[in-house]
Amino acid sequence: MSIWELILAFVVVVLMLVALLANVLVLLCFLYSADIRKQVPGLFILNLTFCNLLMAVSSMPLTLAGIIYKSQPGGDPICQAVGFLETFLTTNSMLSMAALSIDRWIAVVFPLSYHSKMRYRDAALILSYTWLHSVSFPIVAASLSWVGFHHLYASCTLYNKRPEDRTQFMIFTGVFHALSFLLSLIILCFTYLKVLKVARFHCKRIDVITMQTLVLLVDIHPSVRERCLEEQKRRRQRATKKISTFIGTFILCFAPYVITRLVELSSVVHISSHWGIISKCLAYSKAVSDPFVYSLLRHQYKKTWKDIINKVLKRSSINSSALTSESHNPNISQLNE
Repeated sequence: MSIWELILAFVVVVLMLVALLANVLVLLCFLYSADIRKQVPGLFILNLTFCNLLMAVSSMPLTLAGIIYKSQPGGDPICQAVGFLETFLTTNSMLSMAALSIDRWIAVVFPLSYHSKMRYRDAALILSYTWLHSVSFPIVAASLSWVGFHHLYASCTLYNKRPEDRTQFMIFTGVFHALSFLLSLIILCFTYLKVLKVARFHCKRIDVITMQTLVLLVDIHPSVRERCLEEQKRRRQRATKKISTFIGTFILCFAPYVITRLVELSSVVHISSHWGIISKCLAYSKAVSDPFVYSLLRHQYKKTWKDIINKVLKRSSINSSALTSESHNPNISQLNE
């Protein structure tokens, strides 16, 4: 193995471990907190978490094996099954992010009618559509034998081995990425930019009230005035940073891989295998960033996973202290015997 292949293999291992730990923690938070389970967006986050977990235990290990052995890991049935699952999970996770953005748009733009427009039944219908949409493409690809091991990405994914099917595969690939990546990106941009517009409008209203208050309070201390102005500035930037993170991580992780898949269809441009694997790793990194972007860094999830950690630590400390006291007390040891 070359130094590049060692680095790429190490990156895949890190992505796989972090994705497993972070998504399991999200799942534990969902199971532990009744408040999180009551929220409608929790269904979309749960679906996204399961997609990321399945990606971490199915596709990533085979990509690691492909990098190490430079050949197809396992037989054709295993590779085709993993390629089918990878195509389904990638599309499903993209559409889950789009569904989360629609939920935020309704909550911010239509706050008074949110509970009537976005109920558990509505969320279940949206999830049903994402599953049907996501499973349709791998079914078509599998029926036409367009799933297999692709050496450029060292992965089991969409791949056409027959030159006579080149035109049909090009059309299929273009439609697939248009109705998965591009559709999700359009929904993300539309909904979050609407949310940003409303957030900025509310910030302006709060800023006007703040400035009026500061003008009226003549005897206010300069340090208090400065803190109010700093908070005003942070308030303006907060919504922009969050929305930039949502859209930015989506583009940064998925766009290089999608563009590479489309450029690959042209026989004119040569793509190195190292770049192919790097673009695949960037797509995998979305399974790592999603738990932090959508869940673990939010206040409610922070509080929940901190409670879980404290509970585990307290239980272990109680057990260790009980064992220590028992070892120091011979009478208790004799009674136990």
